[in-house]
Amino acid sequence: MTMLTLRTLYFEDLSVGMTERLAKTVSSSDVVGFAEVTGDRNPIHLSEHFAARTPFGTRIAHGLYTASLISAVLGTRLPGPGAIYISQTLNFRAPVKIGDTVDVTVSVAELLPEKFRARLACTCSVGDDVVLDGEAWVKVPSKEQGGRPLPRV
Repeated sequence: MTMLTLRTLYFEDLSVGMTERLAKTVSSSDVVGFAEVTGDRNPIHLSEHFAARTPFGTRIAHGLYTASLISAVLGTRLPGPGAIYISQTLNFRAPVKIGDTVDVTVSVAELLPEKFRARLACTCSVGDDVVLDGEAWVKVPSKEQGGRPLPRV
C-alpha cells in the first residue's frame, strides 16, 4: 500500500458523490501483525495447516483488518484528519486471502449540515467481488467552528 498523503477536508468542502480509493495487497505479515495487536489468534488466520481444512482452503485475513482499510481512507483522505468516527456498519460478503489486493472505495452519500455529519458508503472489493460493504457516519470539522470538530457527537 502506498501511504496515503494526508488531506484535510472541512465539512464545507464535501459534496455528495465525492470518492476516494485505496488499494492494499494483504501480506502474511499484515495478518500476523493484526493478530498480535488485537489478540485474535484464530488459526484460520495464522495456520496454513488448519486453514486448509476449512471451506476457504487457505488462510484468510481478519474481517476487521479489511474494515480497518476503510478507516485508513477516512482518517487520511475523505474527510481526513480531524474527522470523528461515529458509527460503522459492516457486511462481510467474502473472505480476503493472503496475497489478495483489496480495493477500498469510500463515497460521500449524505450530508447533514446542521450536525456537520457525513454518511459515507464504503466498499471493499477483490477483483470484481465485493468482500465487505457498509456505511460510516463521521463528524467533520467545520470552517464555521474554526476547523475544530464540535465537542459533542
